Amino acid sequence: MKMTVDLKEHSYPIYIERGILKEAAERIAEVYRGSKIMIISDDRVYSYYGEALKKNLSEKYECTETVIPHGESSKAFETLPGVYSSLLEAKISRTDLIVALGGGVVGDLAGFVAATFLRGIKFVQIPTSILAQVDSSVGGKVAVDLPQGKNLVGAFYQPKMVLIDPDVLETLPERYVTDGMGEVIKYGCIKDRKLFELLEKCGSYENLKEHLTDVIATCVDIKRRVVEEDEFDTGERILLNFGHTLAHTIEQHFHYERESHGEAVAIGMYQITKIAEEKGLTKKGEAEHIRKVLEAYKLPVKADVPLPQLTEAIKLDKKTLNNKLKVVLLHEIGDSYTYPTGQEFFDGDRMV
Repeated sequence: MKMTVDLKEHSYPIYIERGILKEAAERIAEVYRGSKIMIISDDRVYSYYGEALKKNLSEKYECTETVIPHGESSKAFETLPGVYSSLLEAKISRTDLIVALGGGVVGDLAGFVAATFLRGIKFVQIPTSILAQVDSSVGGKVAVDLPQGKNLVGAFYQPKMVLIDPDVLETLPERYVTDGMGEVIKYGCIKDRKLFELLEKCGSYENLKEHLTDVIATCVDIKRRVVEEDEFDTGERILLNFGHTLAHTIEQHFHYERESHGEAVAIGMYQITKIAEEKGLTKKGEAEHIRKVLEAYKLPVKADVPLPQLTEAIKLDKKTLNNKLKVVLLHEIGDSYTYPTGQEFFDGDRMV
């Protein structure tokens, strides 16, 4: 299956196909005519797929790798100098290519490195987690975290290609499967009630597996269309952040050590929908509907944190424009919208 993200001179293909990792060199040759490739991966993913990918790419290119520790803590500003040094040691130039092999952390970090090293070099995304395959590998948002918050240093920098191989999900630890399902459910909530109903009908990841390639394609197609409409996150694309306002603050509150991103998004989606229902901004009963599906896919719905402890971090949310925070809400499942509000939206002593 092939899709194209149509961004004029920054357009790129997305391939979704079982076993496509074994054809990486052939596919990459469609968009890259240079001689050197640097694979950026993490220690866990590289142990499964790194050497096979390197061998495949080495048939056409001079290929080296740099491997970072797995986990969100690696997506830090402090990781960058070591990666830049590896690129310099490999004599990577502006005509060469970076391949990001990994989940969201690797994709975001490697993409930021590609955007900034030598003022920008080409890169290709090969996402290996559900979250990265359905969401973060597409759209060109690349970033690293600061102690004050997530993704606060970044850029919009589109890849030259995205290669999605559903077969690599077979080696995912269970928690990473759960994590990714948080983003899949998000797509059903914001844009596709039929997807939400399929998730509801299947009731578990095991039952969903036979539909997995189609589910990935559905999510990617939604993301593709939204990005084409709003590449730089000033309008429609903000809808992709449903649940994220609270999610990022929860992740930061626990120093990225307790909830994973998808788990935090699940909490954020449920909790913000509860608040919106109480304010008459969302159809009654949708929060409960969301809760049941989240719990069916083993996702949490509360963090047991007093809301006031999160409000300072909310003030740093990147969706704040002219002192108004654009929160993403649902009219109902499958129909989302942005609601400009002040800090008062999150006032109260509730636990989330």
